[in-house]
Amino acid sequence: MAHDDGFTFTFETALAASAGEVWEHATSLEGVNRELAPLARMAAPPGMRIPRANEFVPGKVLLRSWIYVLGFLPVDYDDVTLCEIEDGRRFLERSPMLTQKLWEHERTIEPTATGCILRDRIRFEPRVRAAARLQLAVYRMVFANRHRNLARMFGRG
Repeated sequence: MAHDDGFTFTFETALAASAGEVWEHATSLEGVNRELAPLARMAAPPGMRIPRANEFVPGKVLLRSWIYVLGFLPVDYDDVTLCEIEDGRRFLERSPMLTQKLWEHERTIEPTATGCILRDRIRFEPRVRAAARLQLAVYRMVFANRHRNLARMFGRG
């Protein structure tokens, strides 16, 4: 969906694992890379995790993570910047990227009777407007892949 200078889309998947288990996975870069495989990989120091709510400075860049297509071809970087964290439930990343004026990723994990629901909302504002439709298609494909991988890892709830 396009609006203003940005594009927004959402993916949601019911998972058959506890919210806590999924949160632990989702806040480690190893977990993120398991979700992205085989389409992409984000570089980060070994063991890198999203900090707890009391351990981060909102709006401060945590790291510059290079993004590799198919795990080896560098195509972009993400200056990973967290704005909000609710431990065990939600984070909001709002980061500049090489190709984006703004990259916003909000992930929420809500407990259910059979596991949890994981929801990703993405909003981006491309630096090159002519590339926006292609980027939208690629990002939707990447998040569809992430949610398929999540369902494989945790089962559908």
